[in-house]
Amino acid sequence: MGNTTEDPEKSQWEPVAPRARDTPDSEPSVSPQSSSAGRERQRPYGNERGSDQAAGALDEEAILENAEDNLHVTEDDLLEARAFAAQYTLEEVKLLMQKVHKVHRHDPNLPLSVVKRIEEFIGNDSVFTHPQKHQALIREMKLEAALITNSSPYAEVRAIVESADDPNTPCSTIRAWFIGLLLSFALAFVNQLFSIRLPSIIVLSNVTQLLGYLLGKLLEYFLPDVGITILGVRHSLNPGRFSKKEHMLITMMANVSFSPPYTNNLIWIQYLPTYFNQSFAGTFGYQILVGLSTNFIGYGLAGLARRFLVYPSYCVWPTSLVTVALNTSLRRELNNKSVEGPGGIRFRASRRFFFATSFSAMVVYFFLPNYLWTSLSNFSWMSWIDPLNRDLNTITGFNTGLGLNPWPTFDWNILLWDNNVDPLMIPFFSTFNKFIGAFCSMFVVLALWYTNAYNTAYLPINSSRFYDNQAFQYSASRVVGEDRMLDHEAYEDYSPPFISAGNIVLFLSYFALYTALLTWVILYHRREIVTAAKSLWASIRGKSEAETVRVPDVHNRLMESYREVPDWWFIVILVVAAALGIAGIAAYETDTTPGVVFYGIALALIFIIPVGLLKAMTGIEVTLNVLAELIGGAMVEGNAISMNYFKTFGYVTCAQAIRFSNNLKLGHYVKVPPRQSFAAQVAATLLSTLVCTGVQVYQMNKIPNVCDEIDAPMKLFCWNVDVIFTSSVFWGTIGPRRIWGPGGLYTATLVGFPLGVVTVLVIYFLSTKFSRWTWLRQVHPVVLVYGGILWAPYNMSYLWPAVPISWLSWIYFKKRFLDLWSKYNFTLSAAFSTGIGISSIIIYFTLQWFEVKIDWWGVSVNSRGCEATPCVLKKLGELTTEYFGPRIGEFH
Repeated sequence: MGNTTEDPEKSQWEPVAPRARDTPDSEPSVSPQSSSAGRERQRPYGNERGSDQAAGALDEEAILENAEDNLHVTEDDLLEARAFAAQYTLEEVKLLMQKVHKVHRHDPNLPLSVVKRIEEFIGNDSVFTHPQKHQALIREMKLEAALITNSSPYAEVRAIVESADDPNTPCSTIRAWFIGLLLSFALAFVNQLFSIRLPSIIVLSNVTQLLGYLLGKLLEYFLPDVGITILGVRHSLNPGRFSKKEHMLITMMANVSFSPPYTNNLIWIQYLPTYFNQSFAGTFGYQILVGLSTNFIGYGLAGLARRFLVYPSYCVWPTSLVTVALNTSLRRELNNKSVEGPGGIRFRASRRFFFATSFSAMVVYFFLPNYLWTSLSNFSWMSWIDPLNRDLNTITGFNTGLGLNPWPTFDWNILLWDNNVDPLMIPFFSTFNKFIGAFCSMFVVLALWYTNAYNTAYLPINSSRFYDNQAFQYSASRVVGEDRMLDHEAYEDYSPPFISAGNIVLFLSYFALYTALLTWVILYHRREIVTAAKSLWASIRGKSEAETVRVPDVHNRLMESYREVPDWWFIVILVVAAALGIAGIAAYETDTTPGVVFYGIALALIFIIPVGLLKAMTGIEVTLNVLAELIGGAMVEGNAISMNYFKTFGYVTCAQAIRFSNNLKLGHYVKVPPRQSFAAQVAATLLSTLVCTGVQVYQMNKIPNVCDEIDAPMKLFCWNVDVIFTSSVFWGTIGPRRIWGPGGLYTATLVGFPLGVVTVLVIYFLSTKFSRWTWLRQVHPVVLVYGGILWAPYNMSYLWPAVPISWLSWIYFKKRFLDLWSKYNFTLSAAFSTGIGISSIIIYFTLQWFEVKIDWWGVSVNSRGCEATPCVLKKLGELTTEYFGPRIGEFH
C-alpha cells in the first residue's frame, strides 16, 4: 500500500526540520546554501525611500527597513539574504552589481528604484575609497547581491519558485511515465477528433495538470511498493509520496501533447476534393513524416536556444509561473501563515484552500456567461440602445464593431483571447502597452473606414475575411486552376481580394512588429545574445564554454547537480526532423521543392531568439505567420501548397520552439533533471504525433461525408478548413506581389516595416536621454506595436477589461500588500483558467453535445441589428453588374 498523506493537524504541531517553502506532500528540500527559506512573507514594503545616511545614523534594523523599501522585497526575503550578505567583500559586490547593471539596465521587470540604487553604488567612487561613509548603501547592495545569487531579483519568481532542491526527490518514476503517457494519449485523441467539429473543443494542459495530480495521489494510495533494480537504481511502482517533480514531468508531457500538429490543418485542404484534391494527403506515411518534422524541428531549436531563453534569470517566462503556482497550490502547505490585506484584514487561507475555492467558484460561474446568459460574455449593452444605429454599433459593438465599451464582459474567458494569457499572469506594463497600441491604432481603423480608403466603407469595419469587389466573401476556388495554380484568366474576370479597415491596420502593424522586434533585440540585448552565442559555439566544439555576462543564479547552480543534455542531441533531432520533412515533400506529389524546408528553418533561426526573449520577459508572443506567408508567397508565387510548407517550417517550427523553451523553463524552475525532461518530452511528442495522425487518417478514410457542410456526422464540418484554404489562395496562389507589389492595392501598408524601426529608435533614444523618468522605462516599443495587431476579428472589448484588473494586481496589491499578492495572485490565475477548462468540458459533453439550447432575451439580445449582420458605410446599387475597386481587366 502506498504512503498516505500526513495528518494536517499533526503536521501543524509536531516539530519539523527547516525546509525551503516545502509542503507535507513533497519531500524535504535541502539547500546547499540555506536552511531558512521556509518562512512565509510577513510584511509588505512601503513607499520608496531614496535617502542614504552615514553608518552611525542607522542601526541594523533601520538599514533593513530602508533596503526593504528600496529593493522592493519583503522583510522575510531580506532576513533570508542577511546571512549571505556578510560573506561578500566590497569588491565582489562591485563586480556583481556591474554585471547586474549591464544585463538588467533596460529590464522593465526590475523596478527602476533598484536600478537607480545600483547606479548610485557603482557610479560613486567615494563608496569604494571611503566605504565608512556609505555603510547603508553598501549593506543594501550586499543584500541585493545575496537576493540575486541565492534567490531571484524578481518578486514574482520569489513568490512561486523555491530556491532550494533535493536531488533525491523522485521524478522519472514508473507512475509518472504511466500517467504522463496516458494523459498525452487522451489529450491528442480528444483534441484531434473534435478539432474539426463545430463547435470545436480543445482540452488545455492545465486541465490535465489537475487530473495528473489526482491520478498521482490515487496511485500513491493504491499501488504497492514493489519494483525492480536496474544498474543499481531501484524503480518502484510506489516510491512514496507523489512528488512535485513527478507532477511537473507529467505537466511537461501534457504541454507538448495537447495541440495537434499544425500540418493537420494544411493536409485537409490538400486532401478534400473541393480544394486541392490530392488524395495521397490522406495516407499515414505522408502525414506522419511532415507532422514529426515540424514538431521535432521546434524541439531541436529550443534545445539549442537554452542559453538564450532558459538559463538567464531575466527570462522570467510569466506563463510558466502560473503553471508552477498550480503545481504548488495543489499541495498542503507546512507553514501557512496569515498575510495582511486591505483594511488590516488578515488572510489565513492556504494556497490549496484558496485554489479549491476559486476553482470551484469559476466552474459554477462559467455556466452563466457561456450558457445560461451568453450576453454577459459579449456584454454589448450600448448597442442594445439602438441595434440598427450604424455608427453606435461601429464604435461600441462587441461582435462586429470596435468594442469601445467601458465594461464589455463578465466572462473571464474573454480575457484569455491572447494565447490564454490573463492579466494576472503578465506584468502590468505589458497589458498597458498592448492597450495603448490598440487604442491609438483604433483611430487609424476609423479614419480608413469613414474616408472609404481602399474601398473599406463597402465592407464590415473589423472583419478578418477576404472579400470580392461586390462585398461578398471571396470565392478562392474560382481563381484556382485544375493544376492547382493560379488561373490568370479566371482571376482577371473575377476580382482581386479586398480586406477590411481593421485587417489593413493589422497587416501594417504586423509589418512594423517584425522590424521593431529585430531592432529592439539588437539595441537592448545584443551583448547577452553575443555572449550566449559564444557559449553555444564553444559547447558544440567540445571546448569549455566562453565566459558569460550572465548573473550568478541559484536555479542554474542547483541544476548543476544534474547531468545536462549535450547540444549534439538537439542537433541530431534537428537534422533528423529536417530530413523527415524533406522526405515527406520529395516522396509525394506535393507540387513543391524540399528547399522550402531550409528556407523555413532559416526564418525560424533568425527570429527564435527575439521572439523567445520577448515572450520570456513580457509574456507577449509574436507569431511569424504573416511574415512567413509574405516571404513564402513571394518566393513561390502562384503555388499555395508550396507557400504553406514555407509557412509551416518558418512560422510553426518557431512557435513550437517557443513552446518547448517554455517547457524547459518549467523544468528549470522545479529542478526536473534535464535528461529526464528530454526523454519525457521526446516520448510525449512522438506519441501525440502518432495519435493525432492516426485519428486524422481515420477521419479522412473511415467517416463518410466528413467535412460535408450538410451531412457531416457528429457535426464534423471542418469549420476552419475553408478559412485556411482562402488564406492559402490569398498568400500563395494570388501572391503578395499582386497585393503589395508595385501598383498593388495595399502597397502603402509596407510603410510598417520602416515604422517599426523608427518606433524602437525613438523610444530607445528617449529612454537613454531621460533615464530617470520612471514611466518611460515602462514603455516597451515592441509590445506597443503589438497592440496594433489586436484587430480583425478582436477589438477593444477583449483588451480593455484586462487593464484595470492588471493594475489592481501588479500595481495596487503588489506595491501595498506584497505578501498577499505573492501568496494568492498566480494561484488565482491558475484556478480561474483551470476552472474554465473543466467547466467548458462539462458544458460541451452534457449540454452542447445533445443540443440542449436555451432561448430567451439574455441569449438572443446580441444577435440583433448590426451586431448580427455588420452594417457598412456604403452599399452597392441594385444592379448585379456594379462593383467597386479596379475595373475588370485593369488589375494584374
